[in-house]
Amino acid sequence: MSEKYKVTIGLEIHAELKTETKMFCACRNNPDEEQPNSNVCPVCMAHPGTLPVPNMKAVESVVKVGLALGANIANFTEFDRKNYFYPDIPKGYQISQYKYPIVSGGELNGVQVTRVHLEEDTANNKHDRGDFSLIDYNRAGVPLMELVTEPVIHSAKQAGDFGRELQLLLRTLGVSDANMEKGEMRVELNLSVSDTDKFGTKVEVKNINSFKAVEKAAEFEIKRHIALLEEGKGSEIVQETRGWDENKQVTFSQRKKEDSHDYRYFPEPDIPKMYLHEMFDLEKMRSELPELPTAKRERYEKDFDIKAEDIDILVTDLELANFFEGVVSSGLTGESIKKASNYILSDLASLRTGDFKFPNTKSFAKIMQMVGDNKINSRAAKDLIAVIVKEDIDPEAYAKEHGLIQEFDEGKLKAIAETVISANEKVAADYKAGNEKSIQFLVGQFMKESKGSANPQLALQILKDLLK
Repeated sequence: MSEKYKVTIGLEIHAELKTETKMFCACRNNPDEEQPNSNVCPVCMAHPGTLPVPNMKAVESVVKVGLALGANIANFTEFDRKNYFYPDIPKGYQISQYKYPIVSGGELNGVQVTRVHLEEDTANNKHDRGDFSLIDYNRAGVPLMELVTEPVIHSAKQAGDFGRELQLLLRTLGVSDANMEKGEMRVELNLSVSDTDKFGTKVEVKNINSFKAVEKAAEFEIKRHIALLEEGKGSEIVQETRGWDENKQVTFSQRKKEDSHDYRYFPEPDIPKMYLHEMFDLEKMRSELPELPTAKRERYEKDFDIKAEDIDILVTDLELANFFEGVVSSGLTGESIKKASNYILSDLASLRTGDFKFPNTKSFAKIMQMVGDNKINSRAAKDLIAVIVKEDIDPEAYAKEHGLIQEFDEGKLKAIAETVISANEKVAADYKAGNEKSIQFLVGQFMKESKGSANPQLALQILKDLLK
């Protein structure tokens, strides 16, 4: 992109909250429900005479998010009616928040947050039935958190990275699973491109359902805006709402962008005002927050000195992180911690299929200690990890019983080396003739002959000595 142009992006991100029931009624909040229109009642279907009752667990969840963002938690807050008429809005309006959101300010991943508020989700339109559509109201009324950033993002990658970090934060707090493939988290881009210090014409791209698509949609819009500006057709950039076509990898026009006055917001008369500082002990809630991703990254780097890419995986995968910490707390130090990280993220992670269950952390730590003490080699460690996933065993006793303990007796190892050289005379001759790579084959045969019990470095040295 030319330095001539300034890209400005703001994000609006919706995330369904992880509660037992919907936002204003007792219907089940179940994103995995397969039977359409089964989790519905007169309240979420907007039958006359029904009254909404706020789900305080959802309110508490948004407060937690605000505390984690270092934001301001409002004392006074209220719900508003956002009026618009779509088939997926049973009431003809959505209960949302306008002037007095629960959360204002805060920061995440270097991006300033404007506000976080609470509303109810819409129903789910099904457009795959030919020339007509159907509506599933199971999702109507599900608690929905909306986070709005300041327009301080300047690249497609930065937008995608912010979304990933927010998803991780929500999962860490336990307030949302935020699975984008299930529609539990949706991203909207507000993007403009300008060749001056002023903002360009803002275009919104709605309901993007993957972080890769967020970046692709942003990249497409940036190129589209620049092309129009380059052609002198900047006036053809109109403020509108666009969609993202995943198959064609392009955005397309949907409708003219509404302004806030188009929604005719007014305070929801059927829900009492709330005074959150009286309802929640904010200091207690702040002290009970789990370790946040940023703090965990810093601790892992400082305390464990493991690779940055390993840290990223462990911070993102809470199950692996919990297992890793359990292994470390079993008494590992220094290089053994680094070995544990490597084996967990490569060998153990590769076994996470089907009915996988994490093994005993002490057994895993014992294997790491055996590797560190040179009692077993890497091949034996991998074999032992595969065993402890299926059986609760003493790794050291198992290693002794199955001949996995490394052999350091040079007399025995020399005899094995002589047998290997005798059985592979051509390879041995190639090595003597200057083909140094050929000795790796002999090492492999050595390890096979010793059933993995030999120390590979010692085996290599003995073979070299015999072939001088």
